[in-house]
Amino acid sequence: MSVNQTDSWTVLVILGLTLITVLTRTLFFMSSKPWNLPHWAQRGLQYAPIAALSAVIVPELVMTQGQFTTSWQDARLFAAVAGAVWFFGCKGRGQAVLGTIVTGMAVYLPLHLGWGW
Repeated sequence: MSVNQTDSWTVLVILGLTLITVLTRTLFFMSSKPWNLPHWAQRGLQYAPIAALSAVIVPELVMTQGQFTTSWQDARLFAAVAGAVWFFGCKGRGQAVLGTIVTGMAVYLPLHLGWGW
């Protein structure tokens, strides 16, 4: 089979997954009744952005090419500290997560690109 050929089973699976995805994402719009999340779910979703960001950032902070980071001269560590200070300083106000990302990158880029850390 060449790269440009796709068998019918693969096409059928892709179409089926597409249909399931569209249906599950549009069920909320098809309902005639208003749909509200329980309070505990709404509260839990408030932490989703920072949890996802942490899941991406923490492994990058503590490891470099499969080895634990041993040097303090790592721009990622300073960027993480600056981002954490921003986040906890702005907690409860709007755009805390966006500010965390911007602050971390504002510290990371000069250290990484300028000093080569």
